Amino acid sequence: MSKIKFEDLLGTGAHFGHVTRKWDPNFKPYVLMEKNGIHIINLDETIRCLDVATTFLESKSKKGGEFLFVGTKKQARDIVQQEADRCSMFYVVERWLGGTLTNFATIKKSIKRLNLLEKEGSPIYENQTKKEVQMLNRERIKLSDQHRGIKDMRRLPDAVIIVDAKLESTAIAEAGRLGIPIIAIVDSNTDPTLIDYPIPANDDSIRTIQLIISALADTIMNSAKKTKKIDNEKKTDQPKKPFEQKINLKSSNDDKNDSKTDDSNADDETASSKESK
Repeated sequence: MSKIKFEDLLGTGAHFGHVTRKWDPNFKPYVLMEKNGIHIINLDETIRCLDVATTFLESKSKKGGEFLFVGTKKQARDIVQQEADRCSMFYVVERWLGGTLTNFATIKKSIKRLNLLEKEGSPIYENQTKKEVQMLNRERIKLSDQHRGIKDMRRLPDAVIIVDAKLESTAIAEAGRLGIPIIAIVDSNTDPTLIDYPIPANDDSIRTIQLIISALADTIMNSAKKTKKIDNEKKTDQPKKPFEQKINLKSSNDDKNDSKTDDSNADDETASSKESK
């Protein structure tokens, strides 16, 4: 469950939707009222939806889930990259490349090519002219910009976390086609029925984006820490292997024998002392 309160959201302007003429009718359940030609989002619904989303994230994180953050709009880029890095997850903050999910096999080949170009002393640069090396460097920079947030993503994510559901329609379509759960901040101009876990809020406010994305990143981090702690406790509590038990038993017997020997020596010394007297 998220720790975000009503007042926190209100303070960031999360309740401001778009002008009424731009709204999506399917967003109606999340509208509190119309004011000065703008839809006001019901923040109680925002908190409820956020709690549902964080509960889902927590359950996936406990099982070692991996998540892809997506935010290519100017207001979201820095926040998305920072929070994804903080919880050790993947991100896309540049233009979404078509097929990032649906054609992941090709994306992996492209990442493999990038790793080869970035490898120090790579044989790919051997016996190349100066012009050819420059072309390879340009290719490296281009691939690095495209894939820097997903370089280490070895498989499809367990969920996609999106800042602006309307803007990232291609990412949503790909995730939907593959059955990958979608968590997204949804403004009043967007159809929330396309999202598995919609979070109704102002997706143009930097402070709102920061608040919500940070809460999701916190959930991932805390769940992962709890799982690691439980795993460590289980390892500590595990019964010793037969070999270890034998070693401990042998050690215990040796201690007993040493103790008996010491007692015997002490008795001999006592007897000798008595005889001398």
